[in-house]
Amino acid sequence: MINSAVFSIVTFVYFLAFFFFLLGSVRPGGTFNFHKMAVWSARGGFLLHTIGLGIRWFESYEMGIGRIPLANFYESLIFFAWSIILLFLIAERRLRSQSAGLFVLPFAFIAMAYGSFSPEVDSRITPLIPALKSNWLSIHVITCFLGYAGFTLACGLGIMYLIKSRAERRGNQGTGFHALLPSLADIDESLYQSALVGFVFLTLGIMTGSIWAYSAWGAYWSWDPKETWSLITWLVYAIMIHVRYMRGWRGRRMAFLSLIGFAAVLFTYFGVNYLPGLHSYL
Repeated sequence: MINSAVFSIVTFVYFLAFFFFLLGSVRPGGTFNFHKMAVWSARGGFLLHTIGLGIRWFESYEMGIGRIPLANFYESLIFFAWSIILLFLIAERRLRSQSAGLFVLPFAFIAMAYGSFSPEVDSRITPLIPALKSNWLSIHVITCFLGYAGFTLACGLGIMYLIKSRAERRGNQGTGFHALLPSLADIDESLYQSALVGFVFLTLGIMTGSIWAYSAWGAYWSWDPKETWSLITWLVYAIMIHVRYMRGWRGRRMAFLSLIGFAAVLFTYFGVNYLPGLHSYL
């Protein structure tokens, strides 16, 4: 189908954007402005990505199915990558870092590559099962994945912070690649804001999911593996926000918490698929 071809192209465009970010970090003073080329590549990929989602939605109506493209594992990977790039492009304008894309673009690229080229992922447009035929589907999935994207951005910034702080401890932060990274204070603040955005959206996702569960299955909460791990992920970031406000935690401790939280996100998204439950994509 056309949408699958578009998403395959988008995958390579995101890799190209990452490659330009890499070149801009290796040769920051070269003839070409690789950072600008990287940002415009990411923007172009995002536009094509959005068009691809629209095409897939249109094709579902042509097939007589007529549903938003958010219902299966393939579509969740595609939308996850779209959400990551959306938040990255917003954050990039604030950070104005020539290297931020190095730490965020790979997440979107891997999600797209896995969805587009893995034989384990079925890219067909299939009808919704009865339980998914609800207006809550789009609200729940969109809020959850925007939350995941916020946490992904926080994780990338956490890795950036740890690299920058290590360079400062060794006294070489003012040279080469490390000189292109934002200040530790700016990275720390952006990391926290990204985690906070993710926390707000995940909270909305859990709330809308509970309402949807009640209408579909007659119970707001059933301790399904996905529900349980969503709660665990929510608690990790709730702790992260709490210690920031109440204990004044900053810097390396927040960076490590962002990595721990993202590990919980990955298990919530991927790991629970191998457990019996109502939310499994496999």
